[in-house]
Order: sequence, then structure tokens, then C-alpha cells
Amino acid sequence: MKIAQISPLYESVPPKLYGGTERIASYITEELVRRGHEVTLFASGDSQTAARLIPAVDSALRLNPSVRDGLPYHVLLIERVLEHAGEFDVLHFHTEFVHFPALRHLRHRTLTTLHGRSDLPDQPLFYKTFTDAPLAAISNDQRMRAPSWNWAATVYNGLPRDLLQFSPSADGYLAFLGRISPEKGPDVAIKIAARAGLPLKLAAKIDTVDRPYWEEVVEPLVKANPGIEFIGEITEAEKAEFLGGARALLFPINWPEPFGLVMIEAFACGTPVIAFRSGSVPEVVDEGVTGFVVDGIDAAVAAAGRLGELDRTAVRRQFEQRFTAQQMADGYERVYRDIIERSSKLRIVA
Repeated sequence: MKIAQISPLYESVPPKLYGGTERIASYITEELVRRGHEVTLFASGDSQTAARLIPAVDSALRLNPSVRDGLPYHVLLIERVLEHAGEFDVLHFHTEFVHFPALRHLRHRTLTTLHGRSDLPDQPLFYKTFTDAPLAAISNDQRMRAPSWNWAATVYNGLPRDLLQFSPSADGYLAFLGRISPEKGPDVAIKIAARAGLPLKLAAKIDTVDRPYWEEVVEPLVKANPGIEFIGEITEAEKAEFLGGARALLFPINWPEPFGLVMIEAFACGTPVIAFRSGSVPEVVDEGVTGFVVDGIDAAVAAAGRLGELDRTAVRRQFEQRFTAQQMADGYERVYRDIIERSSKLRIVA
């Protein structure tokens, strides 16, 4: 198959630091190349890939201090895609909805994976207008929050099997990895660790919009609790040691998380997860095997006391059975074939 992968431009593919969507775009792209497909990646020019790379900008936007507004660059990205659209059997977008109007005439050869939430009040009117563009969900929870949308499939995110090494033992600390933002709950993670009497390491980026939350809520808690260590953003290469050394990953979210990539990154290291029951969490965490799904701080503290019941080898095994890049690519290949078959029938009718 001739496949275009279209990534957002905020991070390189794969990202050098934080970045979930671009990371998944990378894993899909490389696995499809490995399988012998002709893959073209539309992304920032500093991306690294075995596919053919068509850059829309020289470097990723988030770490470029001269960039103030990402929208013009993404319009240029769609223009680059349009210039080459006739070359592909399938165009797979990871850019949410910015491409829909321009690519409407090609909608039957497109697939759009929605990596964000599907329950926002501004979305229904948009998807009521664009009813026929196939969508992929990354969890059934994300899909069920908008049942009328044109979902083609649910395909769970996956990681390359050997990306993160299994760690059979832990150093005893709890871990938080992600963004310093209210919906991710780093302040709650600190409270859980403090009450459980366990050290906590926070590896997270702080976006400008979340700076007040960090300064007013999270940073005072870090300073007030000697067992809490804030590390900041870490690279992909540092994740294995950080997650593998943790007794558990804390994931105390308070929003409908569409997937939660960090959970399966922890699983790959053999590290279980203590997560709040929201969004995709009950789908991703196998209760009592890869972690505990809890309802609040008290339950999370109790779960921290039960971590000895979990087998880190079983955690890794569940990752291999459910969340590898190979399984993700299997899911997308099925959708691509269906799209190509339907597109072919439409051409015959025309």
C-alpha cells in the first residue's frame, strides 16, 4: 500500500522530549515501513524516519522561540499534502480536524485518528457537518462519548516491543510522568505519595499556560514534602530507567483521557499503574494484573500498599499481548484495506 502519514508539527517525529501524538505517528510509520509498505511522512524537517519525509517546516514548532501561532504552519502542511495527495492509496491524518475542509473531495481515501477528547461542546456542530470522513478512536471510551460520529474502528496505541526494557525489580519510588496540568493531577499524585509514605519523582514539562498552576499549587507541595523530587522533562532515552525504577506509576487524572500513552510505557518496563477511574483507564489497566483502578486518594493510598501483590513479569506480558506497535499496525492495516476497497467501489460506480 502507498500510505501517507500526516503528523502535527508541534513536535518532531518522534519527539525529542514530550509528545504523544507525534510519538504514535512515528511508531505507526516505522512499523508500516518495516512491513514493506510505501510510506511518506509529512512532518517537521527535524524528524527522523525510514519513510520518505516531506517536511512542512524546518523544525518542530513548540521548541522554536520564534513561533507564536501554529495554525498558519498547519495550513501549509495541508497544502503540502494536497500537492502529493494523488500518490497515495490512503492518507492517514493525526492532525485532528484542520484538514477536513481542504481534503473533503478525498475523504473516502482518508483516515483521521482523533488523539484528543471527543466530548467538548464545540465539536458536535463540526462533526455534524463533516459526517462522512472515516475516524479512528484510540479507546472505546473516546468513541462512546460521540457515538454519532463516523467511527471506522478503535485502534489502541502501541509501542515498539523493544523500545523500553523490562525491569524485574524497582527502586521503591512512585513515578509521575507527563504534563504539569490540573487534568493530569500532579498535585494529587504528591498527596497520594505523601500519605502512602513513599517517595515520588515527577518527570514533567510545564507549558506556559500551566505555569500559574505550577507556581501556585504544585511547586509549594513539592517544597513542603521532602520525599518529592521534581525532575522536569525527560528524553525518550531516559524513560526506561525512570519508569523501570519506579514501584508504580501514579496516573490520578480528572478528565476523560482518550488513551494515556504513559500507562503502556510503564507496562513495557514491568511497572504497574495506579490510576483514577476516568476515560480510557478501565480499558487499559487490567485490574489486579497491570495495576489498580481506583476512585480517589484514599483508594490510591490503599492500592500503593498492595503493590507487592503484582508480578512485574505479568505486567510486561500484558503489554506484549495488547499494546505493541505491531498490534497497532495490524489494526490500522485492516482499516486501510477497508478504505481502499470502498474507494475502489466508488470509482467503479462513478
